[in-house]
Amino acid sequence: QVQLVESGGGLVQAGGTLRLSCAASGRAFSIYAMGWFRQAPGKEREFVAAISTLGATTTYADSVKDRFTISRDNAKNMMYLQMNNLKPEDTAVYYCARGPTVELTASGYPSWGQGTQVTVSS
Repeated sequence: QVQLVESGGGLVQAGGTLRLSCAASGRAFSIYAMGWFRQAPGKEREFVAAISTLGATTTYADSVKDRFTISRDNAKNMMYLQMNNLKPEDTAVYYCARGPTVELTASGYPSWGQGTQVTVSS
């Protein structure tokens, strides 16, 4: 069973940057698509970004396009989310997820991490 562990969250001022990491245990990391989702208090979990197995394809939510960059290092079983120009509305718990293909909905990802809190102050 895969274990996904997020790290790198924290408190940052608007306009600042954070880099989230997701460490995956187990074998065959490179055969799975990976995604980032977030959930703010009182809101549903929403798609942020996803990356294909070898990193050739990435896709982003419109709200983070041109500010966030998703990447992966298959040799290290790691995925990253570089977040630049953060806004207060980016405040949420951020989750990494693993699935068979790149999907834009949470239901497409069977495996999830426990989440890391990102708080952006104005």
